[in-house]
Amino acid sequence: MTNSTDLSALEKRLWDAADQMRANSKLKSHEYSTPVLGLVFLSYADYRFQNKAEEIGLDADPDDFMAEGVLYVPEKARYSELLKLPEGANIGAAINEAMNAIEAQNPDLAGALPKMYNRLDNSLLAGMLKSFTFSDISAGLQGDAFGRVFEYFLGEFAKREGQLGGEFYTPQSLVKLMVEIMEPFHGKIYDPACGSGGMFVQSARFVEQHQRSAADDLSVYGQEKTSETARLARMNLAIHGLSGDIKQGNTFYEDLHASPGKFDFAMANPPFNVKGVDKERISNDQKRLPYGTPSTDNANYLWLQYIASSLNSGGRAGVVMANSASDARGSEQLIRQRMIEDGVVDVMVATSSNLFYTVTLPATLWFMDKGKKGTPREDTVLFIDARNTYQQVTRAIRELRDDQVELLANIVNLYRGEADKLDDKHGTAAKMTELFPDGQYRDIAGLCKVATRAEIAAQGWSLNPGRYVGVEARAADDFDFGVRLSELNEELETLTAEAHELEARIGENVRALLERQEGGPA
Repeated sequence: MTNSTDLSALEKRLWDAADQMRANSKLKSHEYSTPVLGLVFLSYADYRFQNKAEEIGLDADPDDFMAEGVLYVPEKARYSELLKLPEGANIGAAINEAMNAIEAQNPDLAGALPKMYNRLDNSLLAGMLKSFTFSDISAGLQGDAFGRVFEYFLGEFAKREGQLGGEFYTPQSLVKLMVEIMEPFHGKIYDPACGSGGMFVQSARFVEQHQRSAADDLSVYGQEKTSETARLARMNLAIHGLSGDIKQGNTFYEDLHASPGKFDFAMANPPFNVKGVDKERISNDQKRLPYGTPSTDNANYLWLQYIASSLNSGGRAGVVMANSASDARGSEQLIRQRMIEDGVVDVMVATSSNLFYTVTLPATLWFMDKGKKGTPREDTVLFIDARNTYQQVTRAIRELRDDQVELLANIVNLYRGEADKLDDKHGTAAKMTELFPDGQYRDIAGLCKVATRAEIAAQGWSLNPGRYVGVEARAADDFDFGVRLSELNEELETLTAEAHELEARIGENVRALLERQEGGPA
């Protein structure tokens, strides 16, 4: 296994090299991610190709490489050939030709790779090519280390590009949690807001960790509104040896995969609280909106239904959603009630703030399971409060540790009656025994609670975990003022943000009422 210190050092070294492009090129700050990721892709694709060629031979049929989950790299696109270019050669044009050659050989990548290197100076490109020569820096690194470098770069660009970056990247630890709870072992997996494809990559990694072949067992289907981000997703899949059907289109108005009832798994981190969706264009989309069209100008309950309706009769889904959706009123409350009555909602997880690079507010993870009908869980929902589950990475950013992800997933496994699936890869067995001494699920104040449909109805059909889980009991001598003050301050920030959102909604409703009055009776 790769030493994390070695990998971190490599990531920093490569990022410093990438920063040279930002400092010395004519590209705007939000533009230089594309050529950098393209070079990382090209170098790593050739690195994997050369390693496989040592096993099966350079003259092997391209299909033999593809069968091994490795892109076939034509001779003119090989990194070693680019490094041999003589002084004075047009390096930018050569890299563009290399990208074209890879696309011609690998139809899944047609139109996906960047080809704007002719806009960059030769001296800058020569330095970048040397910096990203993975064959020279691979000592001590194993497995999917360079795939992780690609993900690291995606994350770093997301941090630096602000809201633009947030559109294409979901933090890895959050995706890990979703995948561990969903368990996408095999079948068709769908993401209608797929960004750069990180959820697909983590799903594949989950499959591989369970000694199965992701290339054989998973079929990937994604849709993404932005063409540049859709290209990133295809590159990200390819660099991890995955193929997928990634289409560009606006999911609100185009269902390019004919999704209803089609998929075994669905995952998404859609943009929160989108306004301005044309209700006329979606009013007849009853297959994708089986629980109704929300009257409010907010797309959260469109996304939730696009995900739910895409599942087959045994399908599971995970969605990252704004906290406000759990308690939304009006037409959204009615839709939520119908979803709960239909038995599709299975697990709700409240997460900490600051897990995202571009949004400070906490989010809630919704897990759906159409296969729970006819099981003891049919009439229940598991609520988990993980707002205090995180590690502080920087002052502004938090993440979930692997042991924290494992613990939360193990709680879900107990709830499902699947104690045989409990993991201890990250040392959570002792904690699980402490929390669940008889090896059976039980409610724990401040952490988890199973609520029946009747209990949820009594709470106005709220799916906010905080309403059900309660507060952890504290011994008097175990009180930590600093910790408690931090918790209260975080809760105040969350409530303040939600109050501002509610204030805005009230303002919109008042304006609408005044407009109706001014218009007079219909």
